[in-house]
Amino acid sequence: MAAHSAGPAADLKLDVESSAAEIKVRCSGRITAATKDTLVGQVHPLVSGERSIVLDLGQISYIDSTGLGALVGLWTTAKKSGGTIQMANLPRNIKELLALTSLNKIFEC
Repeated sequence: MAAHSAGPAADLKLDVESSAAEIKVRCSGRITAATKDTLVGQVHPLVSGERSIVLDLGQISYIDSTGLGALVGLWTTAKKSGGTIQMANLPRNIKELLALTSLNKIFEC
């Protein structure tokens, strides 16, 4: 019997914690073309006003170019609304990816 994949949502898990000052989103898995809608769909509605969003990427194993684009789109939306998006607990490979693409200059890491 063949195993069935649970689909893209199974490749990315998001846990949201909210306080008066910030919203923390713990991410685990992969941010890719297959999972970007999950990320954007859950984080975009949280972007409002001057609240800070912290993306805890400690359990992210991989980000592709579409995933990077989704992160930049969220950053742009936050900036336009007066908020910020920060990244925390970046694994070494993700830090290197952001440095290679110069995105470490726009995200507060």
